[in-house]
Amino acid sequence: MSAIRLLVLGAVRQHGRAHGYQVRNDLEFWGAHEWSNAKPGSIYHALKQMAKQGLLHAHETAPSTAGGPPRTEYEITERGTEEFFTLLREALTSYDQKMDVLSAGVGFIVDLERSEAVELLKERVRGLEEWRASVTEYYTPEDGPESLGHIGEIMNMWVHSADGGAAWTRGLIERIEGGAYTFAGEGEPFVGVLVEGQENPYATGVPHEGDHL
Repeated sequence: MSAIRLLVLGAVRQHGRAHGYQVRNDLEFWGAHEWSNAKPGSIYHALKQMAKQGLLHAHETAPSTAGGPPRTEYEITERGTEEFFTLLREALTSYDQKMDVLSAGVGFIVDLERSEAVELLKERVRGLEEWRASVTEYYTPEDGPESLGHIGEIMNMWVHSADGGAAWTRGLIERIEGGAYTFAGEGEPFVGVLVEGQENPYATGVPHEGDHL
């Protein structure tokens, strides 16, 4: 699974309607260009592809009052919303997701109801525990990695990754169950997108040919 689809769908969904540069600006505001493949070319390609796939609806707009070219504004469709939540749930439950996918999932976790978020994270813990158990069928952590030669370091790394991932996930579950954050249906959500014209202190400032589309 690629993080870019989840990130782009989520950004468009938060705006309601957004042109490509707004989506790019939001992802840079979130730092996604540092921890994922959310580079300008990938963002604009994803917008066009998902519009072709019926996940986004492309609206042609008039030229800007400042004299700029017309831009395409994107709006998430019903199919796109279904895809967004499918990707979000997969990102939160699958223990073997890459860090960028998990990061994107956590970034949109409050789009779920609190109870579902907790259940998905508990499923993630179960997956991590099962993965750890499968590793320890061949490797005994108490014997140390040297017991299997340098290859034991690989299994030792897997066990530590499973333990660390499970500990972090349990901590998040505890905070959510304790009332942290505002989830779907609980009131005004956290606003994590920039309004039109708002300065982005984290923007790369590197122009791309797709910025004006």
